Amino acid sequence: MSVNLRRIDTSQPGAAAELTALRNKLSVDGDMVSEAGRQKTLEVFGEPLTPAQTVARICSEVREQGLSAVLDYTRKLDGKEITADTLRVSPEELAAAHAFADPKLLETIHSIRQGILSFQLAILHQDTRIDLEEGGYLRQRYLPLKRVGICVPGGAAAYPSTVLMTAVPAQAAGVEELVVVAPPTPFGSYNNDLLATCHELGIREVYRVGGAQAVAAMAYGVEGLPPVDKIVGPGNLFVALAKKHVYGTVDIDSIAGPSEVVVIADDTTPAEYVALDLIAQAEHAPGSSILLTWSEKLLDEVQDAIARQLGRLERSELASQSLAEFGALVLVRDRDEAIELANLLATEHLHIACDDAEEMVGAIRYAGAIFVGPYSPVALGDYAAGPSHVLPTGATARFASGLSSNSFLRSGSVIYFDQAGLESLAEEVLFMANLEGLTAHGAGVAIRRPPELD
Repeated sequence: MSVNLRRIDTSQPGAAAELTALRNKLSVDGDMVSEAGRQKTLEVFGEPLTPAQTVARICSEVREQGLSAVLDYTRKLDGKEITADTLRVSPEELAAAHAFADPKLLETIHSIRQGILSFQLAILHQDTRIDLEEGGYLRQRYLPLKRVGICVPGGAAAYPSTVLMTAVPAQAAGVEELVVVAPPTPFGSYNNDLLATCHELGIREVYRVGGAQAVAAMAYGVEGLPPVDKIVGPGNLFVALAKKHVYGTVDIDSIAGPSEVVVIADDTTPAEYVALDLIAQAEHAPGSSILLTWSEKLLDEVQDAIARQLGRLERSELASQSLAEFGALVLVRDRDEAIELANLLATEHLHIACDDAEEMVGAIRYAGAIFVGPYSPVALGDYAAGPSHVLPTGATARFASGLSSNSFLRSGSVIYFDQAGLESLAEEVLFMANLEGLTAHGAGVAIRRPPELD
C-alpha cells in the first residue's frame, strides 16, 4: 500500500519551520477536529464552538448540574442511555468479566504488573531527614494521594495496557482508591478484557463515562461518583482540554495529545524495523511519526518498507492516513543535526537506532522516553517495560515528565528546632523580618530567645 509521505531535506530553507508546524498540528493548541466532530458540535450545541469552548461548556454544566449533565452529555455525544443505576459497573459485572477472561490474558496481566511494580517501587521517593548540629532536624516526607481517577480511551481500540500503566504506578505509591472511567463503548467500559484487567488489579470503581464529562465528573464529584485528588491517563483532544480546564480543582498528570515518535536511524538498522516503528505510532490515528537520518539510501528503503508493511497489517488505512498527514521522512546533514532536531521536537517517544545509540543518549535533553538500539522498539514501553507509557507530548517534554509512582506522592516538610537550634538562625531571621517590615515575624522569634539576648 503506497502512502504519500512527506520528505524534508534540512539543507533546504524552511525545513525546521516545517517540522515545527507538523509537530504543532497535534498539540492541544492545534484544535484538530474531524469534520464529523465539527458536525457533532453543531448538533449538540447549536453553534460552531471551538474544542476549548465546548469543553468549558461541558465542565461548567457538570459542575452546576451534577450527574444529570453527565448523563445528558453521554446521551448526546456517545449516543448511550446511561442511568444513575448503570453508570457504575457493578461488582458482579467485574467479577463475571474476570471469570470469563482468557486465562492467558490474566497470566499476562499478572506478569506485566510484577515488572511494572518492581520498577516503580525501585524509583519511589523515600523520606529524608537531616539532623542539625545546632539542635533540631529537617525532614522531607512523601505521602500517597488518597483517591485518583484514571481515564481509559475506548474509541477505536480497547486499552487494558493503559490500566496497567496508570494503576500499577499508583498502587506502588500506596494510593488507596483508584477510579477508572471509560466511554460506554465496546472498546471501553463494555469491553470484557478491560473490565477483567481492572478486577485483576483490584480496581472496584469503574464508571461508564468518557470524554470531557468524565473528567469534570471526577474533578467536581457528582451523585454516585465522589471527587478525586488527581486525574491521569490519555484521551482525545477534548479529554486533554478538560484536564487543562479542571487543573487547580484537582491535579493532573499532563495535557497530553496524540501519540508521537521520532526515530533517529542509520544504515545499521534494517529499514523494515524503522518502517514498523513509524507505523506503530501512526496506527493510533492520529499519531505523529518522524524519521531523522543522514542516509538518503535508508530514507528510500524505509519509504518502500512502509508500503510493504502497510499491505500486511490491520488498521493500515488509518495508519496510512496518519502517516500522510502527520508523518515525515527527514534527511539531515549528520548526527549532530539529528540530535538538534530531536531536542527541538521534544517528542513523546524517541527511538535511537544507530550503531552508537548509547553514546547519543547523553546529548538528548528533551524526550518523554528514549528507546536505545535496534532491539528496543517503543512497543516494549507501551506494553511491558517498567516505566509508564503515559508520557508528555506536543513538545511538553521540555518541562514535563512521564507518569511514575512519584506522580502519586505529595511531598511535605517537617521542621523541628530546639532552643539552641532556633538561636542559630535567630539573627538572620530578625534581620530579614525587619528588612521586609514584617515585625510580627521577628517578634515571634525574639520572644523565644533567652532574656539576656532579647
